[in-house]
Formats: sequence, C-alpha cells, structure tokens
Amino acid sequence: MTALKDVRYRAGEAHRFEAAGQGFAYLPGAGAIFALDGAVEGVLAAIGKDGATHGGLVDALVADGTTPADAEGLLRELRQVRLIEHGDAVAFAAPEMPPADFPLQALVLNITNQCNLACTYCYEFGADKIATPAGKPKYMTIETARASIDLLIAEARGRPAVHVTFFGGETLMNFRLLKDVVEYADAATAAAGKAITYSLTTNATLLTPAIIDFLSDHRIGVTVSMDGPPEIQDKHRVYKNGKGSYAVIEPRLRALIAGHKTRAVTARVTLTEGVTDVIAIYRHLKDELGFHEVGFAPVTESGNRTYALGEGGMDTVLAQFRALADEWLAEALQGRSHGFTNVSETIGELISGVNKSHPCGAALGLMGVGPSGDLSPCHRFTDADSHSMGHVSTGIDRAAQTDFLSRGHVAAKYDCQSCWARPLCAGGCHHEAFVRYGDTGHANLHYCDWIREWTDVCLEIYGTLAARNPDFLVRFADRKGLS
Repeated sequence: MTALKDVRYRAGEAHRFEAAGQGFAYLPGAGAIFALDGAVEGVLAAIGKDGATHGGLVDALVADGTTPADAEGLLRELRQVRLIEHGDAVAFAAPEMPPADFPLQALVLNITNQCNLACTYCYEFGADKIATPAGKPKYMTIETARASIDLLIAEARGRPAVHVTFFGGETLMNFRLLKDVVEYADAATAAAGKAITYSLTTNATLLTPAIIDFLSDHRIGVTVSMDGPPEIQDKHRVYKNGKGSYAVIEPRLRALIAGHKTRAVTARVTLTEGVTDVIAIYRHLKDELGFHEVGFAPVTESGNRTYALGEGGMDTVLAQFRALADEWLAEALQGRSHGFTNVSETIGELISGVNKSHPCGAALGLMGVGPSGDLSPCHRFTDADSHSMGHVSTGIDRAAQTDFLSRGHVAAKYDCQSCWARPLCAGGCHHEAFVRYGDTGHANLHYCDWIREWTDVCLEIYGTLAARNPDFLVRFADRKGLS
C-alpha cells in the first residue's frame, strides 16, 4: 500500500441524484448506479475540487471508525467503478467497438413497402423519406424471404436463438407470405439447433379472426401503431382519401387483444404537434382498449414540418411522462406492473448496466431486409440505395457495415463525450441523425436536454425502488430475462 500512499485522487465522472432520501451516483464510465453511504460521501467531500491523497483518505476514514483494511477496500472499490480517479486514468472510457464477426441476432423483414394508410408523418412515405424504391418489387417473394432466414441462421454463429420482426409498409398486406415464412423459419432453425421468436408491427386495419388465431398459435408478438382515441388517431393516421382509421381498427383491436392468448399486445404512439395529451392517450389505449403496454415516441423528422413537436410540445410531453412515471413507481412499490413502456425500457437498461457503444442494434445484431432482398442497417433505411449493406443472396457488405458502425460509435461523437447520459443514448437514432443532419453518425443534439431530463426521472425511480422495494427490481429483471 506504500506505493499508493501519495497517489492523488480527483472525483470521477458521476451524475449525482437523490431518491427516497438516499444519495446515489450514476457512473457513465461503468453504466452503473452506486449508493452513497456516509463513508463514500465523506470520501467525495474530502476530495472536493482540489483532490486528496490516498493516504489522507485512509487516515480520514480510520478516524471516523473504519478499519484500515475496510478503508483500503472502499477506495479500491471506488477506483474500480471510477467514482474516484488518479492522474493516469483516462477521462472518457468509451466502450470498445464490437468485433468484425459480431453475430447477427435479428432481422426486420419488410415484406412489403406498400401501405393502405397515408399517415402524414410517415418516415417511409412522407416528406422525409430516404427510400429509393423505383424499379424494386413492392412485395417480398418467398425465395427472398427464405434466403433472408438462411442468412440469419448462417450469421447467428453461437447464438442459441434468433428473432424475426415482420414489417412494412403495412405488414398484413402480405400476410400470405408471412405465414409461409414462419413455416419455413420454424423448420430451418430447428434443423440448425436454434430457437426462434417472432413479432410484427401493424396498423390493425386488416386484422381478421383467422389472422388473430395464427398470431396467437405461433406466439407472434404484436405492436400496433396507434395514436389514441378517435379525435387524435384520425388527425394523422388516415387513409389516402383523408378518412380517419379509428372506426375501422377499434373493433379489430378489441378482437386482437381478446383473442391473442400467447403474447402481450402493445401499442406504439407517435407524438406530433397537437398530439401531446399523453395521459388521455394512455388511458384510452391501456384502460379502455386493453393494451398490455403503451409506448410513446416523438415524431422523427427533419425539423421543419408542420407536425413537428416544438420546444413547448416537448415540455408538455415530458411533464405528462413524469405523471405517468409517478404512476409506474407507485404500482412498483406495491409490487405491481404498470403499462408505461418508456419507463419499463429504461429501468431494464439501468438494471442491465448497459454502456452502449451504439444507440441500438442497427447493423450490429440487427439488420433490415427490403422486399428486393437488399440489406440495410435497420427497417428505417429499407430500400435506401445510399445505405445498402449487401443483399441476402450475396451476404453482408462488410465495408459498408464497418463504415456505418465506425461513424455511429459513441466515441466518434464529440458532444457525447461530456454527456453523463451517453451509456443509455450513445447519440440517438441513426435514421433521425441522417434526416436532420445528413449524417448517420451525428449526435441528435436537438433532444439532448430532453433525454437527460427523462433519464433523471428513471434514475429516481430506480433509486427509490432500490431503497424501498428492491425485490421488485429482482422480479422485474427475471420477468424481462435480464438476470
């Protein structure tokens, strides 16, 4: 320990917060949450702005009644989690780049690029589209779908299970193919010794009793794109003749939620200008229609559309998010689940201690496949020639994949390096960065403050549960498969 005696410490990078009367620190370098007891608070106070020596900190801890061995152990632990650092420590410890042969885990099959609705904010068909579908097929063929499954199995080396998400356009416009793909994929993955799961996203307009039975029988998770009660749903989610879609989907949704016996049915809400009454939307979708969970996403756009959420709209959304988050916490303290997906997802990441190298799995563990068989980083880049990453018949374009991942790495985003929320955000959506800034590797600076404020809300929830009902966090992790 003699060599450490004169080492001078400084406070490491940490975001301090309080919950349930307890001090905590969120540590970006480790993606971890550390409870601050009296001894730790004493160490941090002693370091202050000017720093303190190892020997001086040990002496102060011993003077407060800590044994020398426990004092050394505490300082060692604080160094390991980087709550304290010395001169040789690197200020920004970025997550490593994934290996070049990182195995694929999921494909998003865009089985059609056609849709029977004309939602005014749609990134695929609206003013911000980057797709270049001219000359490409509108519907995926079974040959392309089978080649996609074969590619997934071949590229999922070492993975015990894979996942396929069916997407569109409107997915159910090619339901016949979806059925054939499930049959083929079930057999192909079984032969390869892998498990497989499925999900799909739909606008629900084409649901029938037969389709609902199939989805239930094959345990296919369903996410419905829906914005709320009639006056809200029909504001942007309309047919091409301008007619609203709520009256068509409402009875179909009730049948889906009642008839899907094997997987929870969730709703995804797009928030736009004038569509910000989060609580009313949640109440309708969760309590009146019966969705298991409801998640919300501000519209992705280039920043100059009439439906864009301005600063005032985002403030309104955050205030209502906080109100629903309070409900989520109240239920959790009683040991019950709440259906607000935005909290559930962030709490899951905090439990897992994620420290992201990239915002999501795009071009990493996940890829999109267009109707033509073109590969893309994710479903939002489907049919965009400028973001092609190969073809299911020839494999992944490794050069394009490497370039995309290199530019999207959190360490390549200067503004992220000083942001304490980077382990959960890593700069934000690649597609939104491209639409707004023209570069998939650009940090989404327009909502940084919003992300930090929302993360603070979820940190307080985590800390409160850790202090008052830690068993809920354990059960939550088990239920989500995080433990």
